[in-house]
Amino acid sequence: MENNEKATFAQTFEVQRPKYNDIWAGVLFLLFCAGFVAVSGISLQGYATTKGFNGGGIYDGNNDFGLSTNTIILFVLCVASALVLSYAYVLLARFFTKQIIWITGILNVLWGLGLAIYMLSRRYWSGGIVMLVFSLFFVFAFFSWRRRIPFSVLMLQTAIDVSRTYGHVYLVSLLGGLAAAAFGIWYTITLVAVYVRFEPGANPACDRGAGGCSTATVIGLIVFITFTAYWMTEFLKNYIHTIISGVYGSWYFRPTALPSGPTRGAIRRASTYSFGSISFGSLLVAIINFLRQLCSVGQQSEAQSGDIVGAIAFCVLRCFLGVLEWVVQFINRYAFSYIALYGKAYIPAAKDTWRMIRDRGIDALVNECLIGPVFGMGSFFVAFFCGLLSFLYVTFTKPAYNEHNEFTPVIVAFAFVVGLQMCNTMTVPLSSGIDTIFVAMAWDPEAMRTQHPDLWDQIVARYPKVQQAVMA
Repeated sequence: MENNEKATFAQTFEVQRPKYNDIWAGVLFLLFCAGFVAVSGISLQGYATTKGFNGGGIYDGNNDFGLSTNTIILFVLCVASALVLSYAYVLLARFFTKQIIWITGILNVLWGLGLAIYMLSRRYWSGGIVMLVFSLFFVFAFFSWRRRIPFSVLMLQTAIDVSRTYGHVYLVSLLGGLAAAAFGIWYTITLVAVYVRFEPGANPACDRGAGGCSTATVIGLIVFITFTAYWMTEFLKNYIHTIISGVYGSWYFRPTALPSGPTRGAIRRASTYSFGSISFGSLLVAIINFLRQLCSVGQQSEAQSGDIVGAIAFCVLRCFLGVLEWVVQFINRYAFSYIALYGKAYIPAAKDTWRMIRDRGIDALVNECLIGPVFGMGSFFVAFFCGLLSFLYVTFTKPAYNEHNEFTPVIVAFAFVVGLQMCNTMTVPLSSGIDTIFVAMAWDPEAMRTQHPDLWDQIVARYPKVQQAVMA
């Protein structure tokens, strides 16, 4: 096919047989989603029958044994705040591309330190210590990254330029953010409804609806819906990443004759052939994130009870899981970019992509690019805000169920996660573009040299050794 001939996305990036991969993961994901819907329906029905008992606002509830309408209002505020801040951050990156790295680092450090100092002054030791550790880490990371900022700005500017040409990149980002917000509200309302429906005690819901009340039931259902929520939000992020990778891959290989309907073609492939592979990769991250969440709650609970040794043990385990999550996320980013273009199964795509990136010398560029870590810091900024909002909310509204602050660690932890996941979803499209460029360079460096000579010259000017490694 001639280079200037218009082709479809499917024709440009043909999928080899078998076209449908990792079907088991896709089926399992759909089963978990169905289970989430069932639990949500039963719990919301129980909540609806006792709405008068749980209140219709912040202060009018009689529930003194578990989460109530007061908590639903808090989580809705957190979701709305996270949506606004996340979209503002994406716009900031779009219009202040050169400054966004410095802005992110400085604001994140100042915000984290301020939040840690405030929590410590309020004698909320567990939350304050955790925020202080995060802030000190960000200070160290930011100063160690300074020499890598110019190259990172170059790659981000390239991604922004492409996204400005193809406006559907921001449309996908916006729709993804709205979907994340809608699911965040659904999840948090379900979380509260589970407590309302199944928490034992002076609970009128225990005599109504399906099943009885017990602490074991509450724990089991919370574990199930939280893990499923992690899986669903990870799937959403990777689904968006795969779509955007298809768009940037089209730009990389055919900049002068972009395939017709690249976004539609990428959506069709992500929703069919690659659905199972996206589910598989998302499952791995969901498991790790869920274990980290358990460690976070355990750490705060142990610190609040005065068990410093237990809190330190949970902190160490959480750090180990954090490193493991980084490794899996790193592999996923590039594997899904390759899957978006060529439709391989998850494991072969991850192996082949990493081998090509390493053999071509692209890993040097990957390590030098800060966009992923910077956007991660931006997400933590939003998460910090949601954590502070939840802490202030339960402190000043003083809900009856939280008289002794026993629910504070759980509420703050969940609010933090809501903010983190939502901002991560909103920033996916920009980081996905850069990831796709690296993967495409690993598989076809000649296309970079011939189709994008200006960008190639700027990369080689900064890293001359990459030219020899890539062209070998």
